[in-house]
Amino acid sequence: MDDEHLLRYGRHIMLPQVDITGQQKLLDSTALIIGMGGLGSPIAMYLAAAGVGHLILVDFDVVELSNLQRQIIHHTADLGRLKVESARDTLLALNPDVKVTCIAQRLDDQALAEQVKQADVVLDGSDNFKTRFAVNRACVKHQTPLISGAAIRMEGQVAVFMNNRPDSPCYHCLYKEEGEEETRCSETGVLAPVVGIIGSLQATEAIKVLVGMGDNLNGWVLIMDALHQDWRRLRLSRDPACPVCQTR
Repeated sequence: MDDEHLLRYGRHIMLPQVDITGQQKLLDSTALIIGMGGLGSPIAMYLAAAGVGHLILVDFDVVELSNLQRQIIHHTADLGRLKVESARDTLLALNPDVKVTCIAQRLDDQALAEQVKQADVVLDGSDNFKTRFAVNRACVKHQTPLISGAAIRMEGQVAVFMNNRPDSPCYHCLYKEEGEEETRCSETGVLAPVVGIIGSLQATEAIKVLVGMGDNLNGWVLIMDALHQDWRRLRLSRDPACPVCQTR
């Protein structure tokens, strides 16, 4: 770590929970971020600012005008561009020392597993159950910590799944693949700062996991009701009959 790093990350290094050792762990880490939308935007920006050394961005979509209300990593001039490329430019302008890999395509199970295998932590900012279940399966298979977030209307939730621990629940323990009703913000709306709050919490939990500090949300679901500014924590236990993680 050179003098420029010490200056850039000085406010982290001052924290006894981080120090130089923890900051070096961040610089040496790889984070896989699924989705460059409302959640992925603050996730990627805070992880880049924090000095996570390698960010792998996955999103096949392009920037549309309706995205700009909440997807703060993109700008009006980026309309029509691939989201991963727009996001890459923003991240490198924020911190040119970060390595950014862009994947602008749908990943099948094998390709997704290969990307998860490279990562020290995976952050799911997708907006559909199919993707979330696929990401969960890959993370369980490779025992990679998963930071999951979701937001709609004026509500959001965050959960951490430490798939490298045999007693940890997985995403499938929380939601079953059969019969889950799917509602998207394109159908019901979402308050812009809500995705910012949830994405920022995901970035916070990822940094805690990478550095190994504090108590993360493994085994809990943190739920936010922004309308009434109400927060709840629900205990999540591992399902011994879960078809995804029961043999872990």
